[in-house]
Amino acid sequence: QVQLVESGGGLGQAGGSLRLSCAASGRSFGFAAMGWFRQAPGKEREFVAAILWSSGQRYYADSVKDRFTISRDSAKNTVYLQMNTLKPEDTAVYFCAAARSLHYSSYGNQYKYDYWGQGTQVTVSS
Repeated sequence: QVQLVESGGGLGQAGGSLRLSCAASGRSFGFAAMGWFRQAPGKEREFVAAILWSSGQRYYADSVKDRFTISRDSAKNTVYLQMNTLKPEDTAVYFCAAARSLHYSSYGNQYKYDYWGQGTQVTVSS
C-alpha cells in the first residue's frame, strides 16, 4: 500500500513563496515519476509539474514555468514544489501524484498516475 502525504500548504501573499512537500510511504520504491496537479474551485484538475525519478528531468505547465520548481529527495522518497512569485490564480488544492511507469510524453496526463495524495490547500491573497 502506497501513501502520499502532502504538507506545506496554507495562505500566501501575491509575490510571496510557499513550499509544498509530498512524502511517499509504503511500497514507494520504483516510482517512474512524481508530479503535482492542482484544482481550483469550479475548474478541472490541471498539471503543474512533474519529475522523472531516475533522470531528474523536470516538466512544468506554462503557467508556472520560471516561478515554480519541482525537486526530489530520493533518500526520503519525497518530492517538493517550491512556489515563488505567487499569484492569486495559483489558489487551488494541490495534489501530489506518483506513477509506477510513465512515458515521458505523458507527464501531464493525470490518468497515467497511479497514486494520489489527499491534497493541500494553497490560497494566495492579492
